[in-house]
Amino acid sequence: MKELGEYLKHTRISNGVSMEEAAEDLELSTSQLENIESGNVRAFKDVYGLKQYIRQYAKYLGLDPEKVVDEFNGFLFEHTSKISLDDIKEAQKKLDEKDKKKVRSPYTIEHKKKLSILPFVLVPIFILLLFGIIYLIVSTINKAPVVDTELMPRVREEYVNEFTY
Repeated sequence: MKELGEYLKHTRISNGVSMEEAAEDLELSTSQLENIESGNVRAFKDVYGLKQYIRQYAKYLGLDPEKVVDEFNGFLFEHTSKISLDDIKEAQKKLDEKDKKKVRSPYTIEHKKKLSILPFVLVPIFILLLFGIIYLIVSTINKAPVVDTELMPRVREEYVNEFTY
C-alpha cells in the first residue's frame, strides 16, 4: 500500500496540487489524504470506504481509477491472505470477550427458545382423550334402545281392553 500511496503522492505533486487543495476539492480531511499517501490503511474503519476514497482520488489526479483500485485490491488480497487461521481465531475470541463485557438489558437480549418436551407429551394425550370421548358419544347414540319383549304383549292387551269396554 505504501507504493500505491507514494505513487498517488508523486502524481499529486507533479500535477502541482497541494495537499490542502486536493483535500478541499475532494471534501476529505488532510489527515485522510496523508493516511492514503502514507499507506496507513489502519486509519480507516471501513475498507470499502477507503477504496472509494482511492478511486475518487485517482480520478481527481487524472489516473485510471480502475487500475489504481485493482492495485489496492491486490494489496488487500496479499495482506488478508497472510493472516493465519490461528490469528483469525484469536481475533474472534477477543471479539467474543468484548461482547460478553457489554451491559445488556432484558430488552436487547435475544431469548433462546427452549424446546420443551411438555407439548410433545400433552398433545398426544389430549388427542387420545378427544377420540375416546367422541367414540363414547357415537357408540351411545348408535346403540338401539333395549326393549323388554315380555312386557310388550301385556301392554298391548291393556290398551286393547281399555278401549273395548
